[in-house]
Amino acid sequence: MQLEVGAIVEGKVTGFTAFGAFVEFEDGKKGMVHISEVALEFVKDIKDHLTVGQTVKVKVISIAEDGKISLSIKKAMEQPKPAFKPKANNAPKRSNANVWQGSKPVEQPQSFESMMAKFKQESDEKMSDLKRDSKHGGGYNRRGTNKL
Repeated sequence: MQLEVGAIVEGKVTGFTAFGAFVEFEDGKKGMVHISEVALEFVKDIKDHLTVGQTVKVKVISIAEDGKISLSIKKAMEQPKPAFKPKANNAPKRSNANVWQGSKPVEQPQSFESMMAKFKQESDEKMSDLKRDSKHGGGYNRRGTNKL
């Protein structure tokens, strides 16, 4: 049997590690199912989901150059169908007039130099505003008491 990435095959669980389970195929090749690929829900203990000798259906995720085979049980399962089925085009369409379009128009990509010039200009304006406020009694004096 020739294994290919994406193929769904059956094998038997032969052992466990803290991070996964080993699966052996009919031709004697072995692969590993990482603990995150065992079930759709979080798996704390792999032995709660699999037993040695159990036949499982797995999907081949990757085959490394050194021959290591990565497998997934959850990707081999039939994907659950969504509970929500969109209705046919019976519903009246809403106009775009009431749809929020965002606060700023999308700008074209700018060069680094133009973005830097814009930043410098805005920064200079903010600094001059701060300096102007501090000259006109902008809050606290050096001793920490409010000016009256």
